[in-house]
Amino acid sequence: MTTARYPLAELKDLPDDIRTAILAVQEKAGFVPNVFLGLARRPAEWRAFFAYHDALMLKEEGSLTKGDREMIVTVTSAANQCLYCVVAHGALLRIYEKKPLVADQVAVNYRKADITQRQRAMLDFAMKVCENSHAIEDRDFAPLHAHGFDDEDIWDIAAITAFFGLSNRLASFSGMQPNPEFFLMGRLPREKK
Repeated sequence: MTTARYPLAELKDLPDDIRTAILAVQEKAGFVPNVFLGLARRPAEWRAFFAYHDALMLKEEGSLTKGDREMIVTVTSAANQCLYCVVAHGALLRIYEKKPLVADQVAVNYRKADITQRQRAMLDFAMKVCENSHAIEDRDFAPLHAHGFDDEDIWDIAAITAFFGLSNRLASFSGMQPNPEFFLMGRLPREKK
């Protein structure tokens, strides 16, 4: 397996606010996703990146579910050939949708995946933003409106796509590798504690 071109930061060397945030993720997930340590080498950028990430991915307004958001990330990250984001966000997609096959399906070909027509319209738009944002026209909004997305939801679809375009490129050029834990998450029933 390829190794990262930039070493992961050490928790002990990080500013207190970043270390505290990463430890909270570790407590919840059971491990530290490599993206947190990979980007922590530049604390100001880490703070800006995760502030925008959280504003997009954790917001409670709008009609996009957590599964919808992760589906957008998985599909557009596959188009951008970002191994890290497809594997990591595919794991979250499987968990949120409670479908062990969905991440693999949408990463390979969302048009043949077991998703709703609403999700298909959402992903058609996300892919156009991903691959041809300069060609977006007013008529591209109509299929989304027909499925109940409002203009703020459409902004979210585009913003998630654009943000993860940045994330995909950072992960890919730096050689960031997915944590082994991501590969099985959401594929097998979780052990009861």
